Amino acid sequence: MESLSLKSSLCELARPRLAGFRRRRAAVMRVTAKGGEPDLSVRVNGLEMPNPFVIGSGPPGTNYTVMKRAFDEGWGAVIAKTVSLDASKVINVTPRYARLRAAGSNGSSKGPIIGWQNIELISDRPLETMLGDFKRLKEEYPDRILIASIMEEYDRAAWEELIERVEETGVDALEINFSCPHGMPERKMGAAVGQDCDLLHEICGWINEKATKPVWAKMTPNITDITQPARVALKSGSEGVAAINTIMSVMGIDLNTLRPEPCVEGYSTPGGYSARAVHPIALAKVMQIARMIKEEFNEGQSLSAIGGVETGADAAEFLLLGANTVQVCTGVMMHGYPLVKKLCEELKDFMRKHDFSTIEDFRGVSLQYFTTHTDLVRRQKEAIEQRKASRKGLQSDKDWTGDGFVKESESMVSN
Repeated sequence: MESLSLKSSLCELARPRLAGFRRRRAAVMRVTAKGGEPDLSVRVNGLEMPNPFVIGSGPPGTNYTVMKRAFDEGWGAVIAKTVSLDASKVINVTPRYARLRAAGSNGSSKGPIIGWQNIELISDRPLETMLGDFKRLKEEYPDRILIASIMEEYDRAAWEELIERVEETGVDALEINFSCPHGMPERKMGAAVGQDCDLLHEICGWINEKATKPVWAKMTPNITDITQPARVALKSGSEGVAAINTIMSVMGIDLNTLRPEPCVEGYSTPGGYSARAVHPIALAKVMQIARMIKEEFNEGQSLSAIGGVETGADAAEFLLLGANTVQVCTGVMMHGYPLVKKLCEELKDFMRKHDFSTIEDFRGVSLQYFTTHTDLVRRQKEAIEQRKASRKGLQSDKDWTGDGFVKESESMVSN
C-alpha cells in the first residue's frame, strides 16, 4: 500500500460544482415535532428524508422491483447497487455468501447469525437497464430520495461519462464506491482507490468537477487511519462520506472438507464481512470520522453510518456519534424490507425515553465523551483524590461550622 500521507496542497483544495448547483451548507435542518411525537425526518445535503434509515448499496437495491419495495415499506432513502459503464466485465459466482452463527442453546450450531461474508461484485446488469430503473423510480416516487452508487476504472473520461449518464436519470445524489474490498483491484477500482490517498485525491477531483448532485464518498475500513481518506474526499469537494464498507475476511474452513467458505468448485477468495459482529468496529470508525469532521469542517459535510444495524438502538448509537443517516444492507437481507418499521419505532422509543423531539436533539451528543487514554488516567486520578478528600472530613478545627455540625461529624466516622 502506498503512503497515506496527505499532500500539503490539499489543505487549500476546494473544488467547485458546475454552475447551477448550489452547495448545501447545512447537512441537517432541525424540524419541529408535531403533537409531541418524535420526528424522525432529516435533511442531509439538501435531501429531505422521512427518516434517517437508508438502504445500503448491495442486493437490496439491485433492481426496480426491490427498490420500489423499499420505498413502499417506508425507507428514508435507497442507494442502488453499484454500477459501472461495462457490466459485461462483472461476473459473479454462486455460492457467494457465508454466515457465522453464535453458539445456540445446549451447544447447538444454529444460534443467531452474527456475521455475514460476501464475495459479490457490483451490478452485473447492463448499465442501460439500471438507468431505466432509476428513471422509472424517480418518475413514480419524485419526492423520495434515490442515490446511485457508481464505480469506474482509473479513467477520467469513463468517470465523467458515467456521472453524466447517471445524473440524467434524475437521481438525487451519488455515492462513490471507493471501498469494495474484493474484485478488480488491478483495475484501480473500489478499495484500491480508498486505500491510496493520492489516487483518491485525483479521482475525487475528477468526480467533483463533473457532478452536479451531492457526492458521498464511501470509505473502506481496511486501512490504518480511516480519517485520512475521509479528509481527502471532503477536501476534494465531496459533500459527505459514508462508512464503513465491509471488512476483508475469511469466513472459515470446513473441517470436514478442509475447504474455505464460501466454497466455489472447491476454492474461495477473501471477501467482505458484515452484520452484527462488525458493529463495534464501525462505531469506532464512525466516531473517528465524525470527530475529524467536527474539528476540521464547518460547511455541512455529512456522514452516513454503516455497520451491523438491526435495531433502533444500533442506529441511535451511530446518531449519537454524529452520523446524519444510517444505512442498512445485510440487515435487510436477513430480516426483509419491513425491518424499517421496527427500526423507526425503536428509535422513537429511545427518543421518548430521553425526551428528544428531533434527531438533531441528540445527534453527536456522545462524541464529547471520547478522549485519550492519558486523559482517562488523569481524570481517574483526580476523581480518586476527590473521593479520598471527601472521606477525610474536616482538615482543621477552623473548618467546623454551626449549621453543618452533624454532617461534619458524620463525615469523620469510620463505621
